[in-house]
Amino acid sequence: ARRSLASPVVSGVLCPCGSPRAAGAVPATGAEGSGGGAGPCGRALCEASEQDRRLRALFQKLDVNRDGALCIHDLAVGLGRLGLHRTELDLLKIVKAGDKDLDGQLDFEEFVHYLQDHEKKLRLVFKSLDKKNDGRIDAQEIVQSLRDLGVKISEQQAEKILKSMDKNGTMTIDWNEWRDYHLLHPVENIPEIILYWKHSTIFDVGENLTVPDEFTVEERQTGMWWRHLVAGGGAGAVSRTCTAPLDRLKVLMQVHASRSNNMCIVGGFTQMLREGGPRSLWRGNGINVLKIAPESAIKFMAYEQIKRFIGTDQEMLRIHERLLAGSLAGAIAQSSIYPMEVLKTRMALRKTGQYSGMLDCAKNILLKEGMAAFYKGYIPNMLGIIPYAGIDLAVYETLKNTWLQRYAVNSADPGVFVLLACGTISSTCGQLASYPLALVRTRMQAQASVEGAPEVTMRGLFKHILKTEGAFGLYRGLAPNFMKVIPAVSISYVVYENLKMTLGVQSR
Repeated sequence: ARRSLASPVVSGVLCPCGSPRAAGAVPATGAEGSGGGAGPCGRALCEASEQDRRLRALFQKLDVNRDGALCIHDLAVGLGRLGLHRTELDLLKIVKAGDKDLDGQLDFEEFVHYLQDHEKKLRLVFKSLDKKNDGRIDAQEIVQSLRDLGVKISEQQAEKILKSMDKNGTMTIDWNEWRDYHLLHPVENIPEIILYWKHSTIFDVGENLTVPDEFTVEERQTGMWWRHLVAGGGAGAVSRTCTAPLDRLKVLMQVHASRSNNMCIVGGFTQMLREGGPRSLWRGNGINVLKIAPESAIKFMAYEQIKRFIGTDQEMLRIHERLLAGSLAGAIAQSSIYPMEVLKTRMALRKTGQYSGMLDCAKNILLKEGMAAFYKGYIPNMLGIIPYAGIDLAVYETLKNTWLQRYAVNSADPGVFVLLACGTISSTCGQLASYPLALVRTRMQAQASVEGAPEVTMRGLFKHILKTEGAFGLYRGLAPNFMKVIPAVSISYVVYENLKMTLGVQSR
């Protein structure tokens, strides 16, 4: 049987039981471990100095040039001496994953943090593969796990996978063998986490400015990705329709509310009902639903193409890379469907009998105002993508990682409540950050519909609002906007889950 030369070193650094440790503590195992109390596995934990010594021993073995930091060359030579051979691409990913100060190498603290975080992820994957909960993975479990992801392999192929990790010839893999094999091997794109933590695909709050979700390699290869997108589009359509009255009220308050016309929520609904009856509450919803499909499709395709320039289409990008790719993809998608955004605003603001439908509205705008009218408010809309997408992604990833670090033991599944809470909080923060730009965009979209009105610029409109209404004026309509977030997220999640089942996407 193949013997891993890394095992004695690893055993002195990471706990074989894989039990979660307290923050900052690194369980040590093996005959040498002593003192410091008992860990979840029943073994003794080393004292802080012993833990530090063991970690430094591994660090020094890898630090070939003795400069106190691990570069790609150090890792290649050091791991080679331990019998672990990694490709240059793998080593680059290791450094990128642990390099917090972006200096292209890992110091001791970064190295320790990487190992701790890495073992946590490995444990989640191991638990998800161990279907029998007996602490071992066999060929049948590998076959079943891959089948759950939509990938069919034979038991003979599964046995080949096992043989590459199995050190004692039992044709099963325990936690020690699993961890030793994957030590210092990049495991960024973990299917278990990606599957459970989809965000932008599931939650639709009316603004499609979020960074697209990652899909596992298996989801892309088996075509499951388009089923997820279709389910997400259907969920968005239902969610937007259910919250359309609040969305129309938001638009009316953004455009018409001022110090002299202090429109409240009840007053706004009353005004809409008096002017056009109950059906008027859904004005502008038709075009709002229609733009979901082209926007989502263009955004996804653009995101995948941009990823190929930034990284690879097989691995998950880092946060700042995802933000860059997502923002560019969002800008491309928004540019493509922006005339529909203008139409949505005009339809929401129209009076009874003003237009016979969407096409009539578009024809009137084109004849009276020209093609340029379809791009009113384009600049503030583009500028709003970065704060919205950036803060939404940062907050969601922070909440997700906090939960995974503190509470994920046997599975990366956060449960419905945690997922909804994270999605709601991140979307709310993103909207709050970009709201002034969204308000200015809406006013510019509506401005051209006022006959004889002077041309307004983004800068001029900001100055006018601040001068006449103060900073509060930039947040007109914020109340109905926030009121729709929780129902929108909840409805889109429920519909998404049901459509997934209808489309044959298995929830694990």
